[in-house]
Amino acid sequence: MKITSAFILICIILLAGCGKSPESRLKSFEIKDDLGEKIILDYVPKRIISLAPNLTEMIYDLGLGNELVGDTRYCDYPTAAQNVEKVGDMLTFNFEKIVTLKPDIVFITVEGNTKETYDKFRELGIKIFVSNPRNFTGIKKTYLDLGKIFGVEEKAKRKVAGWDSLVTKLSVESKNYPEASTMFLIDTKPVMLAGKNTFINEYLEICGLKNIAADSPLNYPMFSREEILRRNPDYIIYPTGSNEDFSSIIKIYPEWKNLKAVKNHHVLFVDRDLFTRPGPRFVQAAGILFNLLHPTAK
Repeated sequence: MKITSAFILICIILLAGCGKSPESRLKSFEIKDDLGEKIILDYVPKRIISLAPNLTEMIYDLGLGNELVGDTRYCDYPTAAQNVEKVGDMLTFNFEKIVTLKPDIVFITVEGNTKETYDKFRELGIKIFVSNPRNFTGIKKTYLDLGKIFGVEEKAKRKVAGWDSLVTKLSVESKNYPEASTMFLIDTKPVMLAGKNTFINEYLEICGLKNIAADSPLNYPMFSREEILRRNPDYIIYPTGSNEDFSSIIKIYPEWKNLKAVKNHHVLFVDRDLFTRPGPRFVQAAGILFNLLHPTAK
């Protein structure tokens, strides 16, 4: 069966329509964030600030875009997020502007933001929720946590069930193809790959690929150019932010022309933002990768 991007998008759209609008709570509500900190709420937050693109995407995906009063310069998806008040980038923020926006709650991430930012919000007495989605399970947890916070828990549950169904379809279909080795190239200078303990590696596992960096204890290990030649992957997956062509890999490291992936034209360029944000488009990215690997799949 052809797992098309259109099919995935249709499922996402249908699932997005499920659920009721958030309602104000009649009693206090307690939830733990990914640091284990308790957040107590006695009403549904109406003024949200997101300090990470993946969290911004989740907020919009849950239909909460109208409550988003601030985000970062990197929050560019969906398009509506580009028009939200910008309060900084991933590392530096205009705290005076944030205070002026009077947020009910601010969402940040462990990997994208800093402890200094976290401490500053605590000092200012602003309610803060910390997310740390390091894998597909973590992505689902954050999404469900947002559902609980904003009173759209049933909608979030249905959406996550749809994700699980699509991932199962992709995983089952991938078993019909021989296992191939691959490297997911995060950066070229130095050569940095996605390791085993990352949500990016789960794309590879879902699509039946073997990660050549799976034996590294690091999330994003660095490899020498010579080590890449020795491991000789069948595929290279390279997330970029612009249009690239096959020859660009050889321009970076001419000796890589001897890699099986290069010889067989198995260098796959994918959208950097789509594939490197642990957010609600995870399943869409997995489906795109499957179709790139198996363009003739029925």
